[in-house]
Amino acid sequence: MRDLQNAAEPPAEGLARSREMLEEIAEAAFPASFSDKDALLVGTGRRAPADAEKAELGELAAKLPLVLG
Repeated sequence: MRDLQNAAEPPAEGLARSREMLEEIAEAAFPASFSDKDALLVGTGRRAPADAEKAELGELAAKLPLVLG
């Protein structure tokens, strides 16, 4: 497995577009307070939302993580 600790961050445009696609799949928008990166990490299950984030997510929290099957 490669160590990606020092890898460059993805381009902002790519993160924004990926968030848009994730929101289309979820049929809901992530809170504006979530950065694109955080929306993607939480939305795909790469990290669990903090308690405050769960509260902000509301009903969307029950749909997470989003999995395409």
